[in-house]
Amino acid sequence: MADKFKFALAVLLLVAGVAGFYLLAEQAMILRVLAVLAGTGLASAVAWQTEQGRRFFAFAKEATTEAKKVVWPSRKETMQTTGLVFAFVVVMALFLWLTDKSLEWLLYDLVLGWRKS
Repeated sequence: MADKFKFALAVLLLVAGVAGFYLLAEQAMILRVLAVLAGTGLASAVAWQTEQGRRFFAFAKEATTEAKKVVWPSRKETMQTTGLVFAFVVVMALFLWLTDKSLEWLLYDLVLGWRKS
């Protein structure tokens, strides 16, 4: 039950931070942003104290660890892949344009006998 209360408090703190942004509309932007950051920070601190919060932060830490294991492509591989994508787009554009013009000629000129002026 205490976890649910803490979680509800965290949500209220987050909402209070966002509400502070709008309630301080006449103030400097830095104060408005600080209100949101303070609400988010306090909400995170309270959420950290719940079981669900600890599991979420553990999951986020594991996700960060896994993201660091990703092998990113080199610049050469990226440029080659980008070139292939552009080439494929050009080929598909030409194919679709030729198909469109062929069907237009077939339907309008041969089948219907309409001539474009």
